Amino acid sequence: MAIYQLTKDSIREIAEAKFTDLGVSERGDLQRLLREQVEVIAPDTLVIAEEFGNWQDSRRRIDLLGLDKEANLVVIELKRTEDGGHMELQAIRYAAMVSAMTFETAVEIFRNHLRKLGKDDDPEATILEHLGWEEPNEDEFAQDVRIVLVSAEFSKELTTAVMWLNDRDLIIRCVRVKPYRDGDRILLDVQQIIPLPEVEDYRVQIKEKQRQERKARTSGPDFTRYDITIDGNTMERMWKRNAIFAVVKHLCNKAVTPEAIMEVVDWRKTTMFRVVDGVVGAVEFVRLATEKAKDEGRRFDPRRYFVDDDDLIVSENHTYAFTNQWGHRTLQAIDALKQAFPGTEISYEKSS
Repeated sequence: MAIYQLTKDSIREIAEAKFTDLGVSERGDLQRLLREQVEVIAPDTLVIAEEFGNWQDSRRRIDLLGLDKEANLVVIELKRTEDGGHMELQAIRYAAMVSAMTFETAVEIFRNHLRKLGKDDDPEATILEHLGWEEPNEDEFAQDVRIVLVSAEFSKELTTAVMWLNDRDLIIRCVRVKPYRDGDRILLDVQQIIPLPEVEDYRVQIKEKQRQERKARTSGPDFTRYDITIDGNTMERMWKRNAIFAVVKHLCNKAVTPEAIMEVVDWRKTTMFRVVDGVVGAVEFVRLATEKAKDEGRRFDPRRYFVDDDDLIVSENHTYAFTNQWGHRTLQAIDALKQAFPGTEISYEKSS
């Protein structure tokens, strides 16, 4: 379909153009502008990273990584090509890679993004305000990953694949951004073509209802307590966060280093501990950790860590505090530690 200018005397067609002919680059122009005005293609989205690739294969990078109002991560892939290439497969790969991201990791990623842009906004406060949350909630964070594909055009093969995937509960949107030249002006026709806007709200409502029903059946607010046994010593009716802390503290008492534990639970590697130099008590730890975080442009909240005197972990003249922010992967972490350190007998069961 063409774009026309309506005047009193005529209907004038605006000439369709190509980004390449207009000298518009994918990253230097289109991506940069959409980063600052992401609502053009993804309303109610906060961009938390650009060219994100915090994984081993650093050649693979997400163009824009965002967060919607429902705390879902949003993978945004941009292409200047006329058919979108194979961007749906690439985006699915990226979505899988970020699917286990925690709230705290997202804050650190956003902090780095703001720093690159020369902004000094508080990343955690900005995210909480965007979500309408008073405090972080790991169990509600990143329950889904949504995908937005942006291209001047999409091939039939790509749109067929996206519709098939959406029918199987993925949430992928195709947004066509087509340029037009009108003299010295460049105009953009921005249209969501999949799913059709008039049916998207209905599809989202159905999916959200199904998610809530599934959550109510399988998770809901998790008040489950566990009896955990470590080397013959049983501790009853423990919350999951206390159970994993008991495991970690016991391993550290047996000379397993915090670094070795972080390597095992690698999805929490950067957020599991806070560390300061020297052997210190709780009051001094909080002071040093607060100063260290401030120097690094971060914030230390002692409420999110086990920081009592008896809770702190000492290893090689350093003092560590273990995070108490654990969600649905807590038992997976305990199982991973159990397998990695077979010299310690670890078992657990739901409390009766």
